[in-house]
Amino acid sequence: MTAWVFYHDIFDFPLPPGHRFPLAKYVLLRQHLLAENLLAAEELAVPPAAGEAQLCLAHDADYVQRALQGGLSAREVRRIGLPWSPQLAERARRSVGSTLAAATAALQDGLGVNLGGGTHHAHRDHGKGYCLFNDVAVAAHQLLAEGVLQRALVVDCDVHQGDGTAEIFAADERVFTFSIHGAKNFPFTKFPSDLDIPLPDGTGDDVYLEALQSGLERAFLASRPQLVFYLAGADPYAGDRLGRLALSMQGLQERDRLVLERCRQAGLPLVITLGGGYGRRIEDTVEIYGNTVRQALITYRSRQTS
Repeated sequence: MTAWVFYHDIFDFPLPPGHRFPLAKYVLLRQHLLAENLLAAEELAVPPAAGEAQLCLAHDADYVQRALQGGLSAREVRRIGLPWSPQLAERARRSVGSTLAAATAALQDGLGVNLGGGTHHAHRDHGKGYCLFNDVAVAAHQLLAEGVLQRALVVDCDVHQGDGTAEIFAADERVFTFSIHGAKNFPFTKFPSDLDIPLPDGTGDDVYLEALQSGLERAFLASRPQLVFYLAGADPYAGDRLGRLALSMQGLQERDRLVLERCRQAGLPLVITLGGGYGRRIEDTVEIYGNTVRQALITYRSRQTS
């Protein structure tokens, strides 16, 4: 059995006591997927870290070097929101490597999943919002550089606007960026995507899903993609500490179904990354992420999951 799900939670990094980034969610998710028999161990793999040259496809070389070697200023580190350490740099390289591997798997077999990633706030020359490097931007640039891809679509359903991805591809017509997000949430200064759908605080299932359906139709028509990157953030959930929207778990499952079915019907390979998730109960975030993988199995793998 070929691996199509990639993880990097074994590469830990130190956080100060009480830090609000829920690092444990990633290993808990992998354990959940195995315990629920949603995945077999041989379907999971730890891929190589992204190399410096690959990171420089989407990021300025000076920033990459400083981010890897600990040369970021105190202001830059504060903007990222995670204390710099060699372990953080390695974890970020592994996160990008997981999306690179998932993209390769998607082109070969139709679907690839990174049990992490979605670091969409990383811009070309700086990190931001818990994001050191932009995994989707690096992976898309790698495939474009190899000539195996000419057009891609990013469907960003994290509750926070994908400003870094939008900035990196602003002048690149080969990658269409679509973000549906909270209008008043972070980042407070947005960088325009090719298509943005900002939603007011408190938006629930029906309004969200209607807006998403419309956005998908517009994005697919405009981009004519050969590959889709889907950022399946858990943070539009009503119980998310940083979300400010009000989707139910059932609404998030329907969100996943809409995106995945649209991609499958178009016969497109799909790369899933998980994006944000800051549930008041970490178990809720893990369940939401797990439901995304479950829907991927139902839609793309034709496997019974109970």
